[in-house]
Amino acid sequence: MYSIHWSTLSQITFSEEIEYIFKKWNQTEVDNFGLLVQENLTRLSKSPKIGNRYSDNNVYYFVISKQTSLFYKIAEDELRIELILFWNNKKNPKTLNKYTNSSTFKII
Repeated sequence: MYSIHWSTLSQITFSEEIEYIFKKWNQTEVDNFGLLVQENLTRLSKSPKIGNRYSDNNVYYFVISKQTSLFYKIAEDELRIELILFWNNKKNPKTLNKYTNSSTFKII
């Protein structure tokens, strides 16, 4: 089983998603999202390549919910998954390019 490590950016973007969900809906939806993330992290720790390959530098992503995707890297030799960022799928994709073209995706 792989260990899960949260980057600073993944912590920030997760919090932003939680805040967005709370403002748009309610605490129940925040709780449901939190459970959904936890379930998917458990799945990910067992099968790291369940996501789609995003880039040549070993970045993967998968859709957690209709609104949110998770980007991550796999460190095979360390049996570790580095969460990079949670992405609101309704955001402008050009903003995502800002992250993918930066050193953010070169973690590990």
